[in-house]
Amino acid sequence: MPILRSRDRARSGSRVAAANAHPAASPPLAPAAWSAPSAREIGRLAKLFRPLAWYTHPLLLGVEHVPTSGPALLVGNHTILGVYDLPLLFLGLWESRRILPRSLGHHAHFRIPVWRDFLSRFGAVEGTRENCARLFDAGELVLVFPGGGREVAKRRGERYQLLWKNRLGFARMAIRHRVPIIPFAAVGAEDAWDIVADANLVLRSPLGKLLARTRLPIDEMLFPLVRGIGPTPIPRPERLYFQFQRPIATTRYRGAWQDDDACSALRDRVRASVERGIRDLRRRQASDPERWRFPGPWSARAAKAR
Repeated sequence: MPILRSRDRARSGSRVAAANAHPAASPPLAPAAWSAPSAREIGRLAKLFRPLAWYTHPLLLGVEHVPTSGPALLVGNHTILGVYDLPLLFLGLWESRRILPRSLGHHAHFRIPVWRDFLSRFGAVEGTRENCARLFDAGELVLVFPGGGREVAKRRGERYQLLWKNRLGFARMAIRHRVPIIPFAAVGAEDAWDIVADANLVLRSPLGKLLARTRLPIDEMLFPLVRGIGPTPIPRPERLYFQFQRPIATTRYRGAWQDDDACSALRDRVRASVERGIRDLRRRQASDPERWRFPGPWSARAAKAR
């Protein structure tokens, strides 16, 4: 049973490869020591997530825009709670393109025993510029969420918003290493829950005032309290949608990786593409007769809203 229904099966990565040549743009760096998981390991992972795949029956669109070789950067929106839809995105790319992106993860993930070993085994690394450079130099497909932990710890009224602030790091690295950027959008996870309480509630409390005095990244640490089916945290059976956009070449910004204006221009182009993908997917979602695995009050409410 395939994890994802892919309407656009892989045809060729040549379109992306042609978008950018990859001359050396940095001092040589040793590739991260990593061997890709075997087909057997990936099969076990797919089996583990098969119930979730059945429950969310994901749809993957635009996979022809994802290259099968050469360095490139995938940039997308992080959905609420972060880990609900991401495994299915990775498994879908494996099924459709036989590739595993190397994800740049938040430092906190790599402080947790066992969890960090799992992430590392399937290609994730700490999100540092040095690690990103090593992966590009090794010809890897790299995935990053510029919204980071703050985009995962969403608050009321932030559904499907990009919370990238003024971050330029991903654009700077793409320009410096002359790699194409493939924007992508994810929809579905943020319709599976309603936020009952968020970080704003904590920050207004005495505890929040105490936390504010620390140097901890509390914006990224305070996850929302959510409700799915009825009063429970069980997510509603929403379909998951993913869409990869056309690649954005970085050659026009050649040598401008230290120029904030050039990096901002590239970031804004990528952000606009991701936001366009989110709008497209939400329109598809609104008219999709297979949006829910099974009907319930949520489907009646959505039908009434239309």
